[in-house]
Amino acid sequence: MSEEVMTIREMCDAFDVTPRTLRFYEAKELLFPIREGQKRLFTRRDRARLKLILRGKRFGFSLEDIRQLLDLYTMGDQQKTQLAETIKIARQRHAAMIEQRDELSQAIDELHQQIEWGERELEGKN
Repeated sequence: MSEEVMTIREMCDAFDVTPRTLRFYEAKELLFPIREGQKRLFTRRDRARLKLILRGKRFGFSLEDIRQLLDLYTMGDQQKTQLAETIKIARQRHAAMIEQRDELSQAIDELHQQIEWGERELEGKN
């Protein structure tokens, strides 16, 4: 494996993704591998971008949010704009995740109560 470029197989192995995933991100213009015929060679920049894409997806960022954040890298202000925008989107996502967690916790509690009620009903019918 070269330090400079990786094949699609090496990328898949390194990042635990499928070739289809890499081609999808390429089609969405999130990754820009070097094309040599049918062969794709991914640069260090592509690897860094994929790492950020996967982290963003893990946190629930949309692909459009991720694209916009990646595009801000080239602004020439030492990534200050990119970082500020990332923080803004991350705070919004964090708030949404907390709300989802609270709703899920409430649903879990309600389901637990229903299970206990059902078990008591069964015990009383024996």
